[in-house]
Amino acid sequence: MSDFESLELRGVGRSFGGMDALAGLDLTIRAGEFVALLGPSGCGKSTALNCLAGLLPLTHGEIRLDRRRIDTLPPERRGFGMVFQSYALFPHLSVEKNVAFGLQMQGVPRAEIASRVRAAIDLVKLGEHARKLPGQLSGGQQQRVAIARAVVLEPSLVLMDEPLSNLDAKLRLDMRTEIRRLHQSLGLTTIYVTHDQEEALSLADRLVVMREGRVQQVGTPDELYESPTSWYVADFMGYRNILPATVVSASGGEVVVELPGTRGSAGSVGSGGGGVLLTGRAVGALGAGDRVRVAVRPEDFSVAGSGPAGTGGSIPGSVSVVEYHGREFAVGVQAGDTMLHARATTAPDVGGAVTLTAPVERVLVFPEALDAVVPQAVAA
Repeated sequence: MSDFESLELRGVGRSFGGMDALAGLDLTIRAGEFVALLGPSGCGKSTALNCLAGLLPLTHGEIRLDRRRIDTLPPERRGFGMVFQSYALFPHLSVEKNVAFGLQMQGVPRAEIASRVRAAIDLVKLGEHARKLPGQLSGGQQQRVAIARAVVLEPSLVLMDEPLSNLDAKLRLDMRTEIRRLHQSLGLTTIYVTHDQEEALSLADRLVVMREGRVQQVGTPDELYESPTSWYVADFMGYRNILPATVVSASGGEVVVELPGTRGSAGSVGSGGGGVLLTGRAVGALGAGDRVRVAVRPEDFSVAGSGPAGTGGSIPGSVSVVEYHGREFAVGVQAGDTMLHARATTAPDVGGAVTLTAPVERVLVFPEALDAVVPQAVAA
């Protein structure tokens, strides 16, 4: 469906009252890609999408579709489809009339409208609901109508702004699969805004993690999941344990850190009654005395009695909470003043003493200052 080779954002920025909501966004998107903009509320991801759509004028930079500049064009001349969080359906129009509306505004012949609308409704599996009003549909069905309305226009690019955030957990899973299926079967180019890292990982070919209007890292789901370049990105990629620490020593890519708020013990590698020492993998240049953040995934912690050889150290603590998650248990461990999160295949006793261990290569140590991080290249 895409009739272009690449979309380029060059130094794109948007300011409100002298404050940058979006600054210096450089990104090249290839035709057929699914790119997710990921970050918390206020990070600039929806601002970027609205600038692309033409709903907000740029303060800085330019947007080019192949070699043609389009940021000076009004929204209706950009040829993009948009799917909103709120669905934005006309409540007094049937499903088929909602889907047909954009084609009617473009002056498409009636016979062609009828065939394209029928095909779009069948694509989202709503054929039996074509004559119903939006109020007679479930939330998931209404979102399918919104998607059909966008793709029926055969857009060069589809922009989706947190389209699943109003749905319950099961519908979100179903619609994720549906969106990915439509993207692949139609050959769409899609830019998708979300704050949900699981959603982004399952849908996107590439992720763009944003913070305070600026890009922090761009890469494939695997690259960001396995090799985050900052603790901020690690936090979004499931490293639920983000711990402040101080570097004790660093050598050959490995770094030993002390975790304040934890307590060493005779059976651990604690520093004489001070904070526990851990050995991890340095991400960036680090030296003794540096303030850092340590990132460990819950699934990378082992809940055991003592640390096996080859681990980055052991943290003693007591079990404060156990949650059943089907085939495994989420375990909260209180280690001094610090709450740590781990996973276990069997449920430990609440209040019981345990030791958490993790392999050196799974303990990532980042500079504390985020402005010390240089984002990865964002061009395709």
